Amino acid sequence: MRPYVVAIIGSGPSGIYAAEALCQQTDVPVAVAVLDRLPVPFGLVRYGVAPDHPSIRSIRNILERTLSRPEVRFYGDVSVGRDLTVEELRGTVDAVIYAYGAASDRRLGIPGEELDGSIAAAELVAWYCGHPDVHPDLDGAAADEPDQPVPAIDAAAATRLVGSTRSAVVVGVGNVALDVVRILIRPTEDLARTDMAEEVLKALDGRAVTDVHVLGRRGPAHTSFTTKELRELGDLDGVDIVIDPFDHDLDPAAVGKVALRNLGVLSDWAERGSRGADRRIHFHFWTRPTTLVGDGRVHSVITERTMIDSTGTLVADGPGPELPADLVVRSVGYRGTALPGVPYDEGKARVPHAEGRVIRDGSFATGEYVTGWIKRGPTGVIGTNKSDAVETVTSLLTDIADGELTARHNPDELGRLLAGRGIDPLGMGDWRRIDAAEIARGQSQGRDRATLAHRSDLFAAAEHEDR
Repeated sequence: MRPYVVAIIGSGPSGIYAAEALCQQTDVPVAVAVLDRLPVPFGLVRYGVAPDHPSIRSIRNILERTLSRPEVRFYGDVSVGRDLTVEELRGTVDAVIYAYGAASDRRLGIPGEELDGSIAAAELVAWYCGHPDVHPDLDGAAADEPDQPVPAIDAAAATRLVGSTRSAVVVGVGNVALDVVRILIRPTEDLARTDMAEEVLKALDGRAVTDVHVLGRRGPAHTSFTTKELRELGDLDGVDIVIDPFDHDLDPAAVGKVALRNLGVLSDWAERGSRGADRRIHFHFWTRPTTLVGDGRVHSVITERTMIDSTGTLVADGPGPELPADLVVRSVGYRGTALPGVPYDEGKARVPHAEGRVIRDGSFATGEYVTGWIKRGPTGVIGTNKSDAVETVTSLLTDIADGELTARHNPDELGRLLAGRGIDPLGMGDWRRIDAAEIARGQSQGRDRATLAHRSDLFAAAEHEDR
């Protein structure tokens, strides 16, 4: 029986979980092509999870098993929008699943946000995780893909900003904000045990950060921290946690087990008080930024207090403190972007769909599906992508059973199209050589692995010609 050929755009968790769901079912044979514009797979597991969380980053070992299955082929360094259009891709496969995530960031929309020293968490995360977009090769070439926003900072800018910061402000109360806080203030000897790229470790070794202020526009019961990550801050050597009594007042709107656990952790810290450490993390709840102040480079953040009024609306409640800040990192959420040729809802920043079936011009688009953040928005944890992918694949399989999809294409058609254009994708054999090179480099430095941050280094390790 001819297999159904399914292309998946994106090799992060959502895309790989979709491939896994396709391969684990036995109703129909499949051939799966997983495409990624980057030379290596795993998406945010490699380039979004903080390096000091090795247990979470190790999820890529599980994801690799799916990419190594005989029904699956990985096409690395293939950009939809640069190397081929969506329409051309659809002409070589029976179905396509969009799983390219949400790569842009949300802005604060306040005066001074354009100042030097004001950056998105996504940009800082990409830098300390060794993303090649933020670590251009020596010739200065950086990614300029039609399907991805160009980073506002590169490694040189990030190194300069972090190295010249004593006081930082992080806006946001989610796990990404906590990651940024830890990386900014964690002792270098702790970070030296991670798989960070060597140049990132060198830059962080020159930090002079003494204070990091975390701003939450609502109360401590409205944070989206996971309690485990929150507790980690209290275990950092030489770091005090500072919480104003006003900020810590028990929020009567607190609901849910996670909120109560977080309140317990924050309560313990507030009661513990200062231990005279040289570095401090300050939590400011019911506080939001209104203006970034500076002359070219940001030097402070003007804030206001907030409250919830009788109608349940968040409103201003008087001026808040003006906080010193050489660096302001906004961590207020990711935002999906449009991919040429794919339906896109600008208001929701997502691909319009119903149960994973893409809606094009008001009707279901035959053979087009979506999963992950570009489907539901940037919510949930890595595991959330699994159930999300299963829903999408179930819709695809239902369409096959109902005769909406037929197997018309050969699994080799995509490869022939790319070869005809002189495009030689990186495959899993190339990834394994990169993986071995990173492990060898890390072990030579007394750690488990060291990330290769530059495209040229990745291609060299893969023994593959850089395009």
